[in-house]
Amino acid sequence: MGGTMNSKDNQPDASIVKDSKGWVSYRPELKILDCTIRDGGLMNDHKFDNKFIKAIYDACVDAGVDYMEIGYKCDRKLFTPTQYGPWKFCDESDMKKVLGENETDLKISVMADVERTDYKNDFLKKEESLIDLIRVATYIHQIPTAIEYIKEAHDKGYETSVNIMAISTVQEWELDAALEALANSPVDTIYLVDSFGSLYQEQVSYLMRKYLKAANAAGKQVGIHTHNNLQLAYSNTITAIIEGANMLDATIDGMGRGSGNCPLELLTGFLHNPKYHQRPVIKCLQETVRPLRKNLLWGYEVPYLLTGQLNLHPRSAMKFMESAENQDYVKFYDTVFQEE
Repeated sequence: MGGTMNSKDNQPDASIVKDSKGWVSYRPELKILDCTIRDGGLMNDHKFDNKFIKAIYDACVDAGVDYMEIGYKCDRKLFTPTQYGPWKFCDESDMKKVLGENETDLKISVMADVERTDYKNDFLKKEESLIDLIRVATYIHQIPTAIEYIKEAHDKGYETSVNIMAISTVQEWELDAALEALANSPVDTIYLVDSFGSLYQEQVSYLMRKYLKAANAAGKQVGIHTHNNLQLAYSNTITAIIEGANMLDATIDGMGRGSGNCPLELLTGFLHNPKYHQRPVIKCLQETVRPLRKNLLWGYEVPYLLTGQLNLHPRSAMKFMESAENQDYVKFYDTVFQEE
């Protein structure tokens, strides 16, 4: 085996022992954020009932998950409550109906889309809220406004993170400028987000190193959020962990719009930290999440593969999957490649 064993005492070489320490130990700074409700809500306009929310919450608590993202903070002037469910807005009263006072170690997260949130009014002071972490989602051209959101949330006492979306379409000079600006902001975590599910391992490694260089110099950490268009959400998350990501997004059964996300059951089975438990996730998957597949479509499919390969937003694939022609993959192939 190429010198992996010492012939005198049948022991592995010292270099192998040194490298293998990471395989059997764990980094305690790694944290899991479950975004089943928030990402899954994109498929049904966030109309989950309280029973579903409580089941996800209980599973996260029992599994030792660190954060649960319960939904969005969206501006009611832009999104009407008659069209969207309560988890598009995450009012304190709605959260408390399900979570009580959340007297657990699980932290609650919400996402605030730039230009879709009335952040001045909807971000209460931390002591008035069940929310612990506010995650700001932004496109590259919105970075200055995103930083205003971050400052507001930080000043009101919240943990903060920022998700730069559609990163696979961003020019490198733009990304460098954005990372520099965010490094000088009060944000706690900067997320690498594979919005189109188009990134390969080499690209994740390269981008993670870029993010980490900017973040670590400013005392910040980096997170990873992946989509499964190319069936790489889980492996790309592991690649990010190896490079140094500390915040890991996942969903139960990979639930999420389109191709879905890194599955939480895979991640809890992979991490060696004894605080994480896989069985509660499997139980919730079986009893609560998997039955929704009768009405909601998510997970790897050929149309999502094609949009991922072409680095396209998956909206055309989602539209196709909802159509009567959703098994005519060749027709979709011809359509997207003709448009490309």
